[in-house]
Amino acid sequence: MVDVHEFPSQLTLGLSGLLLAVLVALPTWAVSVRMKDASLADRVWSVFIAAPALLYGALAGADARLLVMLAIAVLWALRLGLYITIRNWGHGEDRRYQAMRARNQPGFALKSLWLVFLLQAVLGWVVSAPLLAAAHEDRSAWGLLDSLGAVVAASGLLVEAIADAQMARFRRQASRQGRVMDTGLWRYSRHPNYFGECCLWWGLGMMAVSAGEWGAAWSLASPLLMTFLLLRVSGVTLLEKDMEERHPAYRDYIARTSVFIPWPPKAIGPSPGRGQP
Repeated sequence: MVDVHEFPSQLTLGLSGLLLAVLVALPTWAVSVRMKDASLADRVWSVFIAAPALLYGALAGADARLLVMLAIAVLWALRLGLYITIRNWGHGEDRRYQAMRARNQPGFALKSLWLVFLLQAVLGWVVSAPLLAAAHEDRSAWGLLDSLGAVVAASGLLVEAIADAQMARFRRQASRQGRVMDTGLWRYSRHPNYFGECCLWWGLGMMAVSAGEWGAAWSLASPLLMTFLLLRVSGVTLLEKDMEERHPAYRDYIARTSVFIPWPPKAIGPSPGRGQP
């Protein structure tokens, strides 16, 4: 633990985390320009969050609470980064980024620096806020809210990992053409992976509030932002529109399945097919 008289201020910690996120973004952007693949940002999204978090722990010293939070955040970052890298390997630039590239010509190579990489670096830094709040000098002792938050966060990580594994297995099936994924966790939610991720950040937000009491409530900007991004920006809304356009069977899946929070499916008659691309 850093000596209390040398404890860095949260402003210093926060700015250091932001600088580190930007330093991750710059070389990634340079590689993306060379490869003509702005979707490389997706592969390092979790690094934009985990790198500042690890820096907070290194500079401020990690107690039991922060160690637990860091362990969950780093496991999430490693799993998600590897999953997206393996899933996208050899497929070129994602369709979403191709559309963005087309809308922002000429000069998308330079524009992508702030439209994609610096923007995601700043967003990732905001999402790392619970780790910053938990690195406060006057941390409270571990309490009931910490235990509850740790369970919620770890459960969210598990749900997200299981959902992604089920989807990856489905995508390897040769018979999946024309079918949507409606088994396993996907039977109860159209986006169980996003639900798990939201739980993870709300759990870490609870632990941050426990660390600094209501003076750390500002760190709830992290789960609020993550929930907004997953529901309204890069997650549910965008994916649902794409799926409805490309897969007619998805409309039936929408009619019977909860969009986000896992819930028993509605009985609306026979399904035209199972599975999701």
